[in-house]
Amino acid sequence: MRLHRNLVFAVIDALHLIFNEGEYADKVVQKVLKFDKRWGSRDRGFIAETTYEMVRYKRLYAEIAGVKAPFNRPELFRMWAVWAVLKGIQLPDWKQIEPTPERRIKGKFDELSKIRKYREAIPDWIDELCEKALGDELWTKEIAALNEQAEVILRSNTLKTTREKLRKTLLDEGIVAEPIKGYPLALKLVERANVFVTQAFKDGLFEVQDASSQLVSELLDVQPGQRVVDTCAGAGGKSLHLAALMENKGQLISMDVYISKLKELKRRARRNGAHNIETREIDSTKVFKKLYGSADRVLIDAPCTGLGVIRRNPDTKWKLQPEFLDKILATQADIIRSYSKIVKPGGKMVYATCSILPQENGNQVQSFLQSEEGKDFSLVKDKNIFASQSGFDGFYMALLQKK
Repeated sequence: MRLHRNLVFAVIDALHLIFNEGEYADKVVQKVLKFDKRWGSRDRGFIAETTYEMVRYKRLYAEIAGVKAPFNRPELFRMWAVWAVLKGIQLPDWKQIEPTPERRIKGKFDELSKIRKYREAIPDWIDELCEKALGDELWTKEIAALNEQAEVILRSNTLKTTREKLRKTLLDEGIVAEPIKGYPLALKLVERANVFVTQAFKDGLFEVQDASSQLVSELLDVQPGQRVVDTCAGAGGKSLHLAALMENKGQLISMDVYISKLKELKRRARRNGAHNIETREIDSTKVFKKLYGSADRVLIDAPCTGLGVIRRNPDTKWKLQPEFLDKILATQADIIRSYSKIVKPGGKMVYATCSILPQENGNQVQSFLQSEEGKDFSLVKDKNIFASQSGFDGFYMALLQKK
């Protein structure tokens, strides 16, 4: 493969922003791809995929290159050279690239590949935490699966189309997508493509949403005409799914502490043709206290460590800190106890996270059921989804019913 200097330099610029400036990988990649309008899809693909892979395996490449964070520019080039050698790419004769001992790199790689924390490139504390929580065998399989590139999964918007019609519409635009057994609205792209430029996307016929995430709204068992509250709606992926399941009938209140995310939800709702969504910013406890005892269904898509979705957000591994876990566990416990009061007698609630840790999942639900606020609830069913078993993101979801 022939390497173009400006593409490699763009990767180095991106890595500097992610590793040294603490910026989020997805935002950085979006920003860097705008550097040169002349880049075609193959160029953009090289920048995005190389950047993500180097973020994913930062610890391994840094260890082989013999460099430590914060990385200066020559050190980032050295890490990139390690990546290139391991990919079997002929290194160019550029002044930025020092003479690279290819045999030593391959030897070091073989040696480090025997140790999970280097092979899968994870901080010691996450490796120890997850091994203790999941057991050695499951965690070894899980982290390997979480280091694989995530596939592009779409959710058909049933307010405007069916899965089969969407598949044909995309085919007309040159995109091949296949249904996934067991996921009624999901389509999986056969080859990666920028689906956001398609007319089908502009017309609101689908959203990009992982297959595991699509199971959450389904579990809530919403019916047209109900009052449904999505308590941690964010930019609204699950709210849009709920609106479609409700057939635009009834009231769907989507709440979040971030007004910017709710603005994005409104924009997406217009494109989706979802008319029954009402957004509410949680700027005080009054916002949700007013809803106590009034909703048929409540979704709590709780903030979490995000350890189940590091295929999509590989920089999570490096941004997470041990103290965050204690903080988020306290937040989750507070959220489930406060927001559960919105459910009316006979109503249902789903508690979900995109984490694989029992501390954030089943343990939180059991703790809630034993609390004063949870005494009128019973657990109907719950589900742990592991990437190593499903091929999709790691998730947890629990359906609870109020007496």
